[in-house]
Amino acid sequence: MQHKPYGVYEKFLKRPFDFILSFFGLLILSPVFLILAILVRIKLGSPVIFTQKRPGRMDKISGEPKIFSLCKFRTMTNACDSDGVLLPDSERLTKFGRFLRSTSLDELPELFNILKGDMAIVGPRPLLVRYLGRYNKTQARRHEVRPGFTGLAQVNGRNALSWEEKFAYDVKYVDKVTFIGDFRIILQTIGTVLKREGISAEGEATMSEFTGSGEVKAEKELL
Repeated sequence: MQHKPYGVYEKFLKRPFDFILSFFGLLILSPVFLILAILVRIKLGSPVIFTQKRPGRMDKISGEPKIFSLCKFRTMTNACDSDGVLLPDSERLTKFGRFLRSTSLDELPELFNILKGDMAIVGPRPLLVRYLGRYNKTQARRHEVRPGFTGLAQVNGRNALSWEEKFAYDVKYVDKVTFIGDFRIILQTIGTVLKREGISAEGEATMSEFTGSGEVKAEKELL
């Protein structure tokens, strides 16, 4: 896959801004981290931090997304059935876990991922590694930039969107990364979180499994 040309902001300024914002975010929010860590340990158990492998930005040499460990506060218990198999997400997601997700507080440890350079403040959300082989050619372009703490899809419906709509927003963002655009998305994210909009897909605890969508569909004008 060929890399798209980068603009001045994306090439020289976006990463330094992400580093500075995540650094000061971690400093300012350190008391919140401590309180949440204690509450998660008491209510949900350990480990307090949930980590999972996720694909990041496409490597220039290999042409494949770099895999990194995403950090979040855990929101589910380890409850299992009589055979020792984990119960469905909807049964392991507690009231406290739903609160963390609805307020996006579970996402705060991703600031460490941003500080390290695995992620950006704004970009397509990092999804599961097993989805990589299910994207069509257009959808795979979401990996041309670093995944983000928030993104265009998150402020336009979040998990209430279909997978195809999410990916269309992701590619739209990839095609036009600007400082003004990122600033608007950050401001819109604050409003979305406060309103607790699009927390989950209809009938799902979070979002249904992405199983692939075949050939690229005609994309409607989204903005």
